[in-house]
Amino acid sequence: MCGVIAFNARTGLQNTDEDAIRLALQSMQARGPDGEGVWQDERMILGHRRLSIIDLDPRAAQPMQSSCGRYLLAFNGEIYNFRELKAVLQDEGVAFRTESDSEVLLALYARHGDDMLPLLRGMFAFVIWDSVSRFGFAARDPYGIKPLYYAQTAEGVWFGSQVKALLATGRIDNSPCPEGQAGFWQLGSVPEPHTWYAAIKALPAGHCVHFGEGALTSAPHAWWRIADDFQAAGLPVVPEAELRVRVREAVLDSVREHMVSDVPVAVFLSGGIDSGALAGMMVELGARELHGITVAFREFAGTNDDEAPVAASIAEKYGIRHHVRWVSREEFQADLPKILQAMDQPTIDGVNTWFASKAVAELGLKVVVSGVGGDELFQGYESFEELPRLVARWRGLLRIPGMLAAGRLLSRLQVWRSGNARWRHAADCLRSMAGAWWLRRSLYAPEDLPALMGKAAAVPALRGVDVALWIAAMCGSLPADNRLALSQIESSTYLRNQLLRDSDWASMAHSVELRTPLVDAHLLRRLSPLLGQFGGYPGKSLLAQCVSPALPDEVTQRGKIGFGVPMDVWLGDIGLTRRGEQSREWAKRVAARFISKGSV
Repeated sequence: MCGVIAFNARTGLQNTDEDAIRLALQSMQARGPDGEGVWQDERMILGHRRLSIIDLDPRAAQPMQSSCGRYLLAFNGEIYNFRELKAVLQDEGVAFRTESDSEVLLALYARHGDDMLPLLRGMFAFVIWDSVSRFGFAARDPYGIKPLYYAQTAEGVWFGSQVKALLATGRIDNSPCPEGQAGFWQLGSVPEPHTWYAAIKALPAGHCVHFGEGALTSAPHAWWRIADDFQAAGLPVVPEAELRVRVREAVLDSVREHMVSDVPVAVFLSGGIDSGALAGMMVELGARELHGITVAFREFAGTNDDEAPVAASIAEKYGIRHHVRWVSREEFQADLPKILQAMDQPTIDGVNTWFASKAVAELGLKVVVSGVGGDELFQGYESFEELPRLVARWRGLLRIPGMLAAGRLLSRLQVWRSGNARWRHAADCLRSMAGAWWLRRSLYAPEDLPALMGKAAAVPALRGVDVALWIAAMCGSLPADNRLALSQIESSTYLRNQLLRDSDWASMAHSVELRTPLVDAHLLRRLSPLLGQFGGYPGKSLLAQCVSPALPDEVTQRGKIGFGVPMDVWLGDIGLTRRGEQSREWAKRVAARFISKGSV
């Protein structure tokens, strides 16, 4: 897990280009405190910061040059199946100098070019430079676990692991992106491929791009679409016993792959099924002296929101070394400037992962497994029950003449009651799963945008606004099955743009690598034929029964509790009155910091 920065010049590198790279590397020091490297030729410069996880020897440092000397690599992430891929390459006569996954990645590219991508299992974003042809290649993993951004300037094209690293070069304009900022105000995170800044774009998840002579030589194109796996889901129906066996084997295999490391691997341990099942499987697979980290808050003590007691029962069940890290309002307020500084783009989430990762670092650990993605894959959110039913009922009612007009009238009443203008769109949005999802997830309505971001910026962002088309652009076409459609939407929006992105910046701010066994494209593809049956197993019971011995009853019978923080109490100084208002007010506070600081 590392930080990448790269620059391909139009005409030739200048003396100041390395200075700009060094500034970017300095801004990413926490991403890679174990080493820093720079490589350059006449047209290309690669910079890298290293967090040593696999092959701790300095010989595995980056930027790394292939054994033939032709290819250079700057890589962020982990390739979990690198040993299997390496064995195949060795059988074909390839010799290796290191025990790193980075060298395997380079050797695969030298042998297969772009066609290597489907062979990789892991989380990754990388830039490869061909010093002979003087053209480069960049790619990102299918779910978008690891970020990669790019910016085209008059001098050349830049790539970086963080938006702030690109800005730190001093070479890239920080003018706002209306579409990105409008997306944040509506959803609480900036939807890719936009960023907070007009000049910087995200390379979309599962995409790759070629570049050379200081510019992209092709538009970013998809090499893996997780939407395809949801589209193909749910056709065959298998007996329950077979279903449970196939799910367990697939999840257990993903957990095994995500344990590959040359340093100890810990686990975030909440009181939920996701982390509990992963922790139990890690022990089942041979993890010894496994550390489980639970974040707890005095404000939740004695309530169902308190994770610590249930997490303790999981730890006792599986013999895990349990660490409860208490976080107070005072610590939150003291850390708030650092949280906002580490936040790469505005988001209403990530505070929970910040403190959990801080606890991991305090124990001297570098790698932690997270249960993020379990709700999206195993349909664990309450919305999987509520929204399909609500959409079906509303579609039925719309057969009654005049019902749409009546619904719009009731929607305006709800605006007055809630103080949130997005309810004005309820009658229209509830006709589709995409619209219903937006209604549930959104913070602000389009008509709020002029007041939030200024009329001049809001006008282009609002031009031709259509929620269904907007979500289709982010997700692709949706399956006919409403539950599968919702799973695809959540995976392509909330998971990708918020949970995974927040997991990256919040963990890397503490020099911690966060791994996600339930967010794995190969796992998704393996489960794809079975996904249509998951709706018959509420409460993520399929995941819960993957672990042996079984999770404690207090875990499986506990209601759904999010990995949250007592933000309503911590933000009490701004006078919150309505339910849900803390998210909107927190969004304002976060955005104000980015706006006031400009680039950083």
